[in-house]
Amino acid sequence: MAEVVSMPKLGFDMAEGKLVRWVKAEGETVQKGEVLAEIETDKATVEVEALVAGVVRKHLIPEDTSVPIGEPIAVIGTADETIELETLVSSREPLRPQPHKHPR
Repeated sequence: MAEVVSMPKLGFDMAEGKLVRWVKAEGETVQKGEVLAEIETDKATVEVEALVAGVVRKHLIPEDTSVPIGEPIAVIGTADETIELETLVSSREPLRPQPHKHPR
């Protein structure tokens, strides 16, 4: 079943984030925990991980775009499922990706 990925809240006072780069392209397989995108906040650029495994079915926003917290940014599903994009985005509780933590 397809899942909506939304812009995560990466800081206490963050109201929006800028999607700098898609790490996974549309049609590409992604595993849970793999980096999906890079999001820029007012303080840093953060790698955001996928919360589910599947295929990146649709990027909902282009790179270099600022998006409010909670706004849908992508859809992850299976390669062969039929997706009613408008219905899915408007009716689902979105997945909020987690920032990728680099070992120090």
